[in-house]
Amino acid sequence: MRRSRAFIPTTKEAPSDAVLASHIFLTRAGFISQVASGLYSYMPLAKKVINKIENIIHEEMAVIEAEEVELSFVAPADLWIESGRIDKFGKELLRFYDRKEKLFVLGPTHEEMMVDLVRNRIRSYKQLPINLYQIKTKFRDEVRPRYGLMRGREFIMKDGYSFHASIEDLDREFNAVENAYKKIITRLGLDFRVVEAYSGSIGGTGSKEIMVISDSGEDSLAICDSCEYGANIEIFMDMQKLDEDFDISTIKDISEVKGDNNCPNCSGKLSLTKGIEVGHIFKLGTTYSEALKAEYLDENGRTRHFIMGTYGMGVSRLVAAIIEQNHDDNGCIWTKETAPYMLNIMISNIKEESQVDLAEQLYIKFSEANVEVMLDDRKERFGFKMKDAELIGFPYTVIIGKELANGNVQIYNRKTGEKITLSTDEVYSKVLGLIKI
Repeated sequence: MRRSRAFIPTTKEAPSDAVLASHIFLTRAGFISQVASGLYSYMPLAKKVINKIENIIHEEMAVIEAEEVELSFVAPADLWIESGRIDKFGKELLRFYDRKEKLFVLGPTHEEMMVDLVRNRIRSYKQLPINLYQIKTKFRDEVRPRYGLMRGREFIMKDGYSFHASIEDLDREFNAVENAYKKIITRLGLDFRVVEAYSGSIGGTGSKEIMVISDSGEDSLAICDSCEYGANIEIFMDMQKLDEDFDISTIKDISEVKGDNNCPNCSGKLSLTKGIEVGHIFKLGTTYSEALKAEYLDENGRTRHFIMGTYGMGVSRLVAAIIEQNHDDNGCIWTKETAPYMLNIMISNIKEESQVDLAEQLYIKFSEANVEVMLDDRKERFGFKMKDAELIGFPYTVIIGKELANGNVQIYNRKTGEKITLSTDEVYSKVLGLIKI
């Protein structure tokens, strides 16, 4: 993509209400634009990042044989009345009437819709198990939408739902999805923990949260230094039977909740950290299948309710979480799996024909090698272009400038801040080696 043709409206100004790095830099770098409170438009750079995240999700879901569907964003309120959740969900559930005065809701989650899709279509235990998922816009009318993509009213979410004939098979699928989610977050290049959690308004008997470790996270976590154990601090409060008025925000050490800092699973020590919830998986059991009368015939011809699991992952929140964990004072630092463009070729002086010629040659060569490359051919000062490149967060920038008179160019590594000088003959192979094409 030529920068002179690209829609990347960078700015020096941050939103007046922005406190998180992701909110500031994603707005300033031209990834997102706020439409209203908690509502954002995704510009081309953000769409590229979102598509990459979604592709990784699709690949890992295919491994565990989950199938993609797409459910209606608008759901009949009758389904929510039938499940008993229409009042439980509260004002976060946006309701409206159509021209025929029929009540509908905008889907904040799709348990009811997925059960309705499956019931009367899956009739026998022989058709089980199945795991269906979608990646789709959701809407929750948050009281205080804030932090940019971290807590908006409209957001992109991967939600999956599995149907089983036994608890044992649900446990197997639950573990398979947990492992798939771990692979997804690992491929995105993020530091994370899977922690024990509460089920909240979704219901069910068991749940785990996938937490990206970040000082800006809203959740307090207890994690072990020797094993994978982790738990939301609320779980510890319940375990210790603390008074419900106990203020979580004042906790500085795990001993204030647990009495000691020993891991319940091993000999390791527990410590407190902050996390951003990017995924939540639940063992629903028959909570929704009983309410919605979703049944099948078992091997003895008896009617049974489906045993269910549900598995959510915040796609748009992951965009923000990546930047919360990967940024500096100058802007975004994208991981290799998520960068909208891996390479930026910068022409320092557009009036220098030799710089332009080399840049064009490299641009064509890298494009033919399937490298996602941006050619910064704008008639702007070098300093302005460099600040833009750092703000956006291209992993590597090839700087074609004054050194070209000596047959050299520079490669700038956004993550390390290092610049290396090498000959024009070496730059192609060097960049391919850096990005591991």
